[in-house]
Amino acid sequence: MRDKRMKMSLAKNPMNIIITGVGGQGNVMASRVLAGMLVNAGYFVTIGETFGMSQRGGSVMSHLRVSSKSALSPQIPQGRADIIIALEPVEALRVLVKYGNPDVAVLSNSRVVYPIGVITGDFTYPSLDEIESALEKLTAHHWLIDATAAAVELGNPVLGNIVMIGALVNTAMLPIDCRAFEREITKDISADKHKLNLAAFDAGAKMI
Repeated sequence: MRDKRMKMSLAKNPMNIIITGVGGQGNVMASRVLAGMLVNAGYFVTIGETFGMSQRGGSVMSHLRVSSKSALSPQIPQGRADIIIALEPVEALRVLVKYGNPDVAVLSNSRVVYPIGVITGDFTYPSLDEIESALEKLTAHHWLIDATAAAVELGNPVLGNIVMIGALVNTAMLPIDCRAFEREITKDISADKHKLNLAAFDAGAKMI
């Protein structure tokens, strides 16, 4: 049932969103929280998830397809992402190569998680300047924020996923607000953690 209080609308219909990161960053939780917020706002949301070697820091990616009209197939077509939220910066570039287009917007955490191949010296990792330069060229809009630093200040680096949700909401790219987040976290997060999650959300919002 559509929430009649929601006055904003999707900029595109459908809106294709990808949340990407590496294992252990809370990618799946972020996708479920965001989907719940959008469903509460009256939209159809279909989630499709793909996992690499997630338990070893491999790539994790969730597709969210949001529509005011009907449920859609879970897989976003290549080149058709509208928003990419990356919990790790190189993962943003990895997804852009396959799903990006000139109109895409990217919100990325700037904190690096080095894959094992970089740690062993078999591969090199681009600098943040190189990553930002690529984002500048490949996107219509982009934000690069240190969500992990904000989460660490709150005492738990995994809260970086919630920091990113707060930042996303404050970009105003989606028809959701802080009240939608407050409503959603009461469902699956224990009451003693509500205050901390709200603080993480607010920290992200202040970065945009």
